[in-house]
Amino acid sequence: MDNYRFILSGGGTGGHIYPAIAIANELKLRFPDAEFLFVGAKGRMEMEKVPQAGYKIEGLWISGIQRKITLKNLLFPLKLISSLIRSRKILNRFKPDVVIGTGGFASGPLLRMAAAKGIPSVLQEQNSIAGITNKWLAPKAEKICVAYDGMERFFPADKVVKTGNPVRDNIVAANAEPASSRKFFNLDPDRHTLLIIGGSLGSRRINELVVSKLDFFESEGLQLIWQCGQYYYDTYKKCRSGHIKVFDFINRMDLAYDAADIIISRAGAGSVSELCIVGKPVLFIPSPNVAEDHQTRNAESLVEKDAALMLREVELERDFEAVFSRMMHSAMERDQLSKEIKKLALPNATIEIAGQIENLIRKKKEDH
Repeated sequence: MDNYRFILSGGGTGGHIYPAIAIANELKLRFPDAEFLFVGAKGRMEMEKVPQAGYKIEGLWISGIQRKITLKNLLFPLKLISSLIRSRKILNRFKPDVVIGTGGFASGPLLRMAAAKGIPSVLQEQNSIAGITNKWLAPKAEKICVAYDGMERFFPADKVVKTGNPVRDNIVAANAEPASSRKFFNLDPDRHTLLIIGGSLGSRRINELVVSKLDFFESEGLQLIWQCGQYYYDTYKKCRSGHIKVFDFINRMDLAYDAADIIISRAGAGSVSELCIVGKPVLFIPSPNVAEDHQTRNAESLVEKDAALMLREVELERDFEAVFSRMMHSAMERDQLSKEIKKLALPNATIEIAGQIENLIRKKKEDH
């Protein structure tokens, strides 16, 4: 009986949560009798999204370090000590065979404590620039699954495996039926459709851009599926109309991607990986407010391969309409972008990561 026990930890944004859920789903297929526990940060979106996916979760009192001096930063040492103590209790009680970290500050204390107890761990780094938590945890990890080439700059080379990023199952398996997907959103099945996604929490700057360009989009004959984020929904829901659908969060992203002809997106690692599989023309507007500007690096890695377009926030005022119109009116450019972005897809990432975890527990079994 393979009744293994797995703890998965990571969160703060969808980019850390959905990979963890995808890995858990794949492990569950392989080990139907296994037990799973997620560990996240109290008050963050994983505390809601993980139970919705059918898994138990426990929360730590932890948050990231702010880049400026704040009261939150003064509390950080206290939160870290509290989270390390709570992590030890969780590990003692649950007794996992393997701990899996998908990044974000919640995974730091849990995986650090697992290493101290000799429990094997696997890290999953989504970005082209390694996150601070994963860099801190890397020396004690057994394997580090990455999505980009050249990650040996940040991690021990013998531990790095290029797998790609886990993507939600329904996106890998999506069937292309744009007309019926548009009907799902109560849109015209025959009208060109623009999908706007500002990350799981929403993007103030992208939302401001969209609201200022509604007349422009109308003049281009477009209808919109617009995920504005939970923080901004009350502000922008008044923009809804027959051709403009506004959401705080889109649960059926597979249908949203399928409905779209063109996509405007932030460049978080999870979004980039999904968009490579989706294979639609994308204009990235990376967030400049993330650690080490990794969204810009993520987007640039596609732009260099002619697989996407990118505008920085500071370029939007001057260049957005010209760049967008050119893409909108050139079927040749859109086809080229689609073809090149599809070449970068790594649709088997979840299977390969689960394979690394399976090898690890088999090896642990043999060693005993």
